[in-house]
Amino acid sequence: MTAVLDINQGSCAVSGVVSEHDIETPHGVLHVTLRGTPKGNRPVILTYHDIGLNHKSCFNTLFNFEDMQEITQHFAVVHVDAPGQQESAPPFPTGYQYPTMDELAEMLPSVLTQLKINSVIGIGVGAGAYILTRLALNEPALVEGLVLINVDPCAKGWIDWAASKLSGWTSSLVDIVMAHHFSTDELTENQEIIQTYRLHIAQDINQDNLALFCHSYNSRRDLEIERPVLGLYENTVKTLKCPALLIVGDTSPAVEAVVECNSRLNPTKTTLLKACDFFPSLKQSAAALVHTCFHLHSISLFSLSVPTASMTRLARSRTHSASSMGSADGSRSRAHTSSQMEGATGGPVNDNQTRPQTMEVSC
Repeated sequence: MTAVLDINQGSCAVSGVVSEHDIETPHGVLHVTLRGTPKGNRPVILTYHDIGLNHKSCFNTLFNFEDMQEITQHFAVVHVDAPGQQESAPPFPTGYQYPTMDELAEMLPSVLTQLKINSVIGIGVGAGAYILTRLALNEPALVEGLVLINVDPCAKGWIDWAASKLSGWTSSLVDIVMAHHFSTDELTENQEIIQTYRLHIAQDINQDNLALFCHSYNSRRDLEIERPVLGLYENTVKTLKCPALLIVGDTSPAVEAVVECNSRLNPTKTTLLKACDFFPSLKQSAAALVHTCFHLHSISLFSLSVPTASMTRLARSRTHSASSMGSADGSRSRAHTSSQMEGATGGPVNDNQTRPQTMEVSC
């Protein structure tokens, strides 16, 4: 399951001025798109896409979703395209050394400094989720919160490496990338959507550049994070300091990796959303992500900056959406989720310091 992926190449409907920048960093140039104007001390939403995609194909559904406008009225958005993955990107010269995943994360502080941005809330998918997690580990003061979709915190083991080498001899780059995004069942269903993705990956992304990005991702190091034992070495272990929302589809190839990542994070700052049946409806994917990100978990990050009226409208919209989607069992889970959000916007406040927030929710 690839949540919030969209092949629509139109512009994201974000309020304010849109500007594109090619920013020099210690490890090369990054192409970024700034939508809106950073406002005072508010964090900026920072997105990073997965392999085989760019910021448009990865995030257009989310940022074109109508309820997202309530958020983008108050927050600027910075979309990052990994080197060579943006639309109409030229091929790299022969011998070009593509940045490692660590280096891709190290490029981001330079971007934020040049754009005069002091803090971010990151939304990343797959490889982008890994990069933003590495950024948060390197620069915890920069990152106020993370939404991580299909994140894999582990290095590629030698068995995986051997399997990828064998598949690389028998499969095309497009096939390998498709297998990264979709399960075997998903690849045999919804053929029209699958074909659209396949054509996008094959025709809209420079294939040599894509191969370099894929190699960088497949050569990633383990994030080496571990779950703190509350009250014991809590402040000395290597883990995320900011709130994190982990999202994965229950049929996604990334399920085991996301569950593993969840097991290594602080349970009082982490929410795991394991969602069912996202793939058939991209708009439902975006709807669930918006409502979950900004109400179920991240509301504490936004409540000081977004007017109460806006948050209440979104909470009511989430409740309405929940009642109209899915099975009876899913509705019971969503009803529980909605009651939590309503409490966050005006009802009783849970004691987050004493009660773990890690949970699984089926949408």
